[in-house]
Amino acid sequence: MAVPAHKHVSGFSSSLRSSSGEAGGGSRRPHRKPAILRKISAAQQLSASEVVTHLGQTVALASGTLSVLLHCEAVGNPRPTIHWTRNGEAVQFSDRILLQPDDSLQILAPVEADVGFYTCNATNALGYDSVSIAVTLAGKPLVKTSRMTVLNTEKPKVTVDIGGTVRTVRGVNVTINCQVAGVPEAEVTWFRNKSKLGSSHHLHEGSSHHLHEGSLLLTDVSFSDQGLYSCRAANLHGEQTESTQLLILDPPQVPTQLEDIRALLLATGPNLPSVLMSPLGTQLVLDPGNSALLGCPIKGHPTPNITWFQNGQPIATAPGLTHHIWGAGQILRVANLSGGPQGEFSCLAQNEAGTLLQKASLVIQDYWWSVDRLATCSASCGNRGIHQPRLRCLLNTTEVDPEHCTGKPRPAVQPVACNRRDCPSRWMVTSWSACTRSCGGGVQTRRVTCQKLKASGISTPVSNDMCSQLAKRPVDTQACNQQLCVEWAFSSWGQCNGPCIGPRLAVQHRQVFCQTRDGITLPSEQCSALPRPVSTQNCWSEACSVHWRVSLWTLCTATCGNYGFQSRRVECVHVRTNKAVPEHLCSWGPRPANWQRCNVTPCENTECRDTTRYCEKVRQLKLCQLGQFRSRCCGTCGKA
Repeated sequence: MAVPAHKHVSGFSSSLRSSSGEAGGGSRRPHRKPAILRKISAAQQLSASEVVTHLGQTVALASGTLSVLLHCEAVGNPRPTIHWTRNGEAVQFSDRILLQPDDSLQILAPVEADVGFYTCNATNALGYDSVSIAVTLAGKPLVKTSRMTVLNTEKPKVTVDIGGTVRTVRGVNVTINCQVAGVPEAEVTWFRNKSKLGSSHHLHEGSSHHLHEGSLLLTDVSFSDQGLYSCRAANLHGEQTESTQLLILDPPQVPTQLEDIRALLLATGPNLPSVLMSPLGTQLVLDPGNSALLGCPIKGHPTPNITWFQNGQPIATAPGLTHHIWGAGQILRVANLSGGPQGEFSCLAQNEAGTLLQKASLVIQDYWWSVDRLATCSASCGNRGIHQPRLRCLLNTTEVDPEHCTGKPRPAVQPVACNRRDCPSRWMVTSWSACTRSCGGGVQTRRVTCQKLKASGISTPVSNDMCSQLAKRPVDTQACNQQLCVEWAFSSWGQCNGPCIGPRLAVQHRQVFCQTRDGITLPSEQCSALPRPVSTQNCWSEACSVHWRVSLWTLCTATCGNYGFQSRRVECVHVRTNKAVPEHLCSWGPRPANWQRCNVTPCENTECRDTTRYCEKVRQLKLCQLGQFRSRCCGTCGKA
């Protein structure tokens, strides 16, 4: 029999032949990608032993089933090509498994080996579409599987059917589909390393999983997500479990902490110069005849393989180079380097997640001082202009830190006088005076004179006309403190009728506002630079002359035991009139308790007597059968 994959059932009447013909009229129709028609309908039984069904359903083989016909109807332009797969592999046609002229798949005399997910794939030049149908044995659960190993190093998300292996880099969203079939519908349960997973759960910080319609979504995967993920499908006919192994890859990269490889370099050659390779390249300068250590800092998962090169050629083929490789390939020692540049060394780290190339250059070169050409004169006129020659420490022709030239012969350099001549006349100004007003607009001044600086260094006043020919005279007066003169103003204090905050103590308020000295009100922000007067203060109020008054405690409700209590009256009263007032007026002080337990002592069992005055009620309510009431009302309950 066949069971629809969804509860919704709809009939169909179109034939595969007419549909195929419609798709074939491509010369008059626009081009379109293939689309398989999803027809969810009850299975058609041509006879008791023959089943005809469409995609999107589940076929449960019974002992009397002699034939199963799986329809696949697709449209598209150009006309799609149809091919069938079972459990991800191409269907092998035989005298029992037939491909009909209308692209339907027929299984004659189905057996247990025919159980699986059959997928119809429609393809043309514009794309493809596929839909699956499950064929189960007597309704037993069936899981759609894929035995592929998926390797992902770049895509942000991976989607696979359960049953294979996923090897992916960190930070990826991984979806594992568990498409199941069975009659009745199979229940799906997910496990990680044999531990059951809930519908939504945080596996670790930054990662979580979600279950949706049989699929498991793992977000932002990391190393802690590695493991075996299993999907179990079960119904009353049996169960099936399939698993996918998730392995997290880490492409080769430079570790953030380099202490380990530095320690390895130190242990390999304590007195040898060394350098760490880097993706951008580093440089090590050596004296002729020196040996050197090159470190290739790397991390990754699986552990990357390291290959060394010189000038792009494998290190083993480098002519005249004595070398040794240590530390699992991370350390390269080169010996007896001759003068001149030694070229570029590189280490290539590789694993299945990616590669990383790091470089370093070895240079046999000495440092030396160079006298730079004379710099620009420090002044254009007057008596202080000098040319100061500049020393530079060079490595080959590149300027480096002067510390590298420490101990090298240093050329003698002397400053040279330059531009020792009279300066053109120029305006000289003093600093501005203090403003005449602090607000509302004031004036400040400065002194402006025309002066001439001689080659001797002496500055002398000259006629203003000599400066006016060269530059406009600077102003000697300017406006200042143009902001308005503002102040805080306030109203009289209001009545002392605020909430009581203590004995005879209340609160009163007043309005505080910003205004000009002429009485014009302004927004408060205009006075923000001035200290703001308070708008609230404490005050004495006769209405707050109140206190809590308590009465005597009532008699205890029991003479012993744990259930006795007594009460008293608590009220807020005026001190002078001794009359009750609203309790909120006394809220500034804690309210005394009006109830407490009493006579909390064990009851002696020497005589049967009542220990509470409510025993008659206990008897009327027929509570004597309860132990706690019977012990306290022993006398009354005994009479009852």
